[in-house]
Amino acid sequence: MDDKKFNLLDEPWICVMKENGEVKELSLMDVLLHAHQYRRLAGELPTQDVAVLRLLLAVLQTVVYRYDTDGNEDELVETEDAYERWKEIWNDGKLPDKPIQEYLTKWKARFYLYDSDRPFYQVPKAAIGTECKAAKLNGEISESSNKLRLFSNRAGKEKEFLSNSEAARWLLYLNGYDDTSAKPKEKGLPSPGTGWLGKLGLIYADGNNLFETLMLNLVLVNISDKECWDSPKPVWEAETVKGAERTEIAVPSNQAELLTVQSRRILLKKEEQGVSGYYVLGGDFFPKEAAYMEQMTVWKRYEPKGNAAPYYQPRRHLPEKQMWRDFSNLVISDQENRTPGVLEWVAWLKDKKMIDKKKIICFKTASVQYGDKDFFVKDVLGDYLEFHTDLLTANGKKLVRIIREEIEKCEKAANIVKHLIEDLKKAAGDCSGEKTQYGKEEYFYQIDIPFRSWLKELNPIGESDSDYYENVRSEWRIQAYRIAEKLGMNYVEQAGDKAFVGREIQEKKDGVERKVYYSSSSAFNIFKWSLKKCFEL
Repeated sequence: MDDKKFNLLDEPWICVMKENGEVKELSLMDVLLHAHQYRRLAGELPTQDVAVLRLLLAVLQTVVYRYDTDGNEDELVETEDAYERWKEIWNDGKLPDKPIQEYLTKWKARFYLYDSDRPFYQVPKAAIGTECKAAKLNGEISESSNKLRLFSNRAGKEKEFLSNSEAARWLLYLNGYDDTSAKPKEKGLPSPGTGWLGKLGLIYADGNNLFETLMLNLVLVNISDKECWDSPKPVWEAETVKGAERTEIAVPSNQAELLTVQSRRILLKKEEQGVSGYYVLGGDFFPKEAAYMEQMTVWKRYEPKGNAAPYYQPRRHLPEKQMWRDFSNLVISDQENRTPGVLEWVAWLKDKKMIDKKKIICFKTASVQYGDKDFFVKDVLGDYLEFHTDLLTANGKKLVRIIREEIEKCEKAANIVKHLIEDLKKAAGDCSGEKTQYGKEEYFYQIDIPFRSWLKELNPIGESDSDYYENVRSEWRIQAYRIAEKLGMNYVEQAGDKAFVGREIQEKKDGVERKVYYSSSSAFNIFKWSLKKCFEL
């Protein structure tokens, strides 16, 4: 009896969106062969889409590194050859059929979701691991011991089982983003932490269609040293399946292996009605410090004690911070900052005049927010940022400096709004010390769309036209000032008559006890003066 079922190369399971907004499921083979005909991946969550995207990229890394566009074996070794091969595919506007079909057909036996020996992205020995229900496999309705989603897309029996296609998608998500709640079977083993993707501040380029998205994230070259990666070794090509739990490994030296790293040992529970759950153990992990092979993350600089050299490690996204506020960390590479690899790659393509026709680039983030030492998933985060591709080149340096300065001024203005609320509370007799952070958050909320629009309109034109730079700077400062001023006026009105009359408060300032009179009118005057000073108006 043949126990191999649901081959991912033939069966539809990857959700994609057509240009008209319709969502349909395709097989892995069809997604790659027809990527140019679809707008984007369209699974249940953006984090799930990223997990699927990285699988597709692993296939492409392997195929493009080993075969030319005609399907002839021709391993990439030189950077210039990698560039030429990427260029040929990009100019064709579609992925090469022949090498993709030949490669995937050769490895078809390794892509069965159900197989007693080698189920895809699974380990039969994981059956001894922590048992979980389908509700936890489904990231949309994930439950923990202290949290249940009140508004779920599934209920009753639908929560108890997943279809084969759903299980395949969530399997990739689980491997990348699993929390730390699963218990080890052996004592004394190190903690692997969350899945690898859960440790990242994940970022990727989003193209006009799925083909562009795949190509823009297909980083064929280590931009730091301008060398090709080691030969690709995706997990499905491994001679044996790892069964040992919580195994520390070296950072992979090739992209295909990194993109398919098995952070968990998983085994799906298949029943007649569908997939009812899974078993899980900790899988492969490696130190995140200086893991520079990862191309799809933002970084944070660390200064170790003693004489050890500074290093970077992935920095998770903050749920309260919009992506544009991190702009300088994304595009400026210097001693204090490390640019995400995918942004360096796109900048390199722009310098090579590969994507000259592409004027506006979009980068997206997708990440998970965990709770209580990463023990459960609290939320899924996603954001985007659009700007002119020339901002990544030498032509954009002056504008990048201006953007960084204006973001810093917005941070100062947000704090000025926060201080206004503090003064209004004192004027009204509220000395409770309650947090006034909401004023800062409200200001960022109100300038969010205007700033994104301003950023998208900025067009680097070289260093010559100083009037242009002064005009765009002035235009934004006036807009940012007016938004803050209006917000401040609203807070003054809300403070009411008590704050208008005001009161005298005994305070210690500069080490001296003195009486200070607070009123809404004086607070607003100080507020406006501070804003004008901030924006130099």
